[in-house]
Amino acid sequence: MLIKQKWTLFIFNLLVTLSCVVFLPTSNVAAQIERPDADANHIQNELCEGDFDGDEDVDGTDLTSFSQHFGRTNCLLGSQCNGDFDNDGDVDGVDLSIISESFGRIDCSTLLLEDVFSPITFQRPVAMVQAPGNNSIFYVVEQTGKVILFDRNNAVVTKGEFIDIEDRVDMNREKGLLGMAFHPLFSENGKVYLSYTGTCPSGGVCSYISEFLLMSGQHALDPNTERELIRLEQPFNNHNGGQITFGPDGMLYIGFGDGGSGGDPLNHGQNTNTLLGALLRIDVDGNTPYGIPEDNPFSDGKAGRPEIYAYGLRNPWRWSFDRNTLELWLADVGQHSWEEVNIIKPGGNYGWNIREGKHCYSAVECNTTGLIDPIAEYSHLEGNSITGGYVYRGALINALQGEYVFGDYGNGRIWGITPDGRRRTLIRDSGFSISSFAEDQDGEVFVLDYFAGKVLQLVVKSQNTQ
Repeated sequence: MLIKQKWTLFIFNLLVTLSCVVFLPTSNVAAQIERPDADANHIQNELCEGDFDGDEDVDGTDLTSFSQHFGRTNCLLGSQCNGDFDNDGDVDGVDLSIISESFGRIDCSTLLLEDVFSPITFQRPVAMVQAPGNNSIFYVVEQTGKVILFDRNNAVVTKGEFIDIEDRVDMNREKGLLGMAFHPLFSENGKVYLSYTGTCPSGGVCSYISEFLLMSGQHALDPNTERELIRLEQPFNNHNGGQITFGPDGMLYIGFGDGGSGGDPLNHGQNTNTLLGALLRIDVDGNTPYGIPEDNPFSDGKAGRPEIYAYGLRNPWRWSFDRNTLELWLADVGQHSWEEVNIIKPGGNYGWNIREGKHCYSAVECNTTGLIDPIAEYSHLEGNSITGGYVYRGALINALQGEYVFGDYGNGRIWGITPDGRRRTLIRDSGFSISSFAEDQDGEVFVLDYFAGKVLQLVVKSQNTQ
């Protein structure tokens, strides 16, 4: 161990004066990484990780101290780029060939975030979606209460307003217009669903899930056609969740946080008799105001609310379905220490507030019987507010194929993890406030920068990119 520590210190000093290179597993040689120009359209990476097997240490070196000198550069030189600090051909007990497969195949110097729709910007964008069957038009949800549309082929000229409900939206910090979903038969029925916070009839804050219809003869929603499906009173002003998405089964999935404050003081996460701290699943084409799918875990209402699909969630801000496997990947925002990624199963209990990630939340020991582990997690040494993304199924970035791409709102880092969750690679250290990811109908992935109001696409650097 002492020898390894000396090697680590030696390499740290070496990094101060040497340029960064990246290990390429196909050739086992190091290649020079270009330093980025100060170009907002092409954000280069400043980081690569050394925790290749996901156990939060690197070759016996604690991640806390190790990240202070390893995480500031793209990679170490030569074989050290693989985390082999003592030159014995393995990394923390993991064979070098495995490391090459998991780390080297994603060359983080070749992936960029490109401002493909410049110069248009948005006011506090929190989501971007497309209507079924139309890959040209994007709809950007602004937290203030508007949805803006534009044609990707002529964004500046075509930018316009799809709906404005600022008059009924209560927007402050985590509150506002938070989600949007097109009915699968939108081209036939013109139905769109919005998730927002507003004032309850009796005062206080309520979360609303409402249906709106297209105006006759116009490509815009009529605010006066609102049909309220769910009105849920919120005990506090935060942890509202907000995402709504139609699943591949045609049902509407709805995410609600635990009701807010901190630590779930009202114990909503483990209470199946409330809609808070849960993922819901309803049939918008069923009974009025909605139907309950017969295969929902608590459809008979005996063991919990029939709308509940999964529970034990703190604040499921962003989540998505893998278009190939149909799995539901959900990122749950943590409290003080851990951010987590879950694959949702019907009736699953994901542990909050007994656990935060895989760790007991308020006690040294806790009863974990029946709790489902997250497929991946990271500590607040690496970020502090997870933003869920998508399993990449596009055609532009072969190295990311099948990896779940997600990020952190607090520091702008973007990672990819393998389907089994064992390997996590830092793709970008963007510095953006990542409020959401988006996916077009080709499977390409976009990033929304909350404060700059920009939409950026994850792309491969071309030979012409300077």
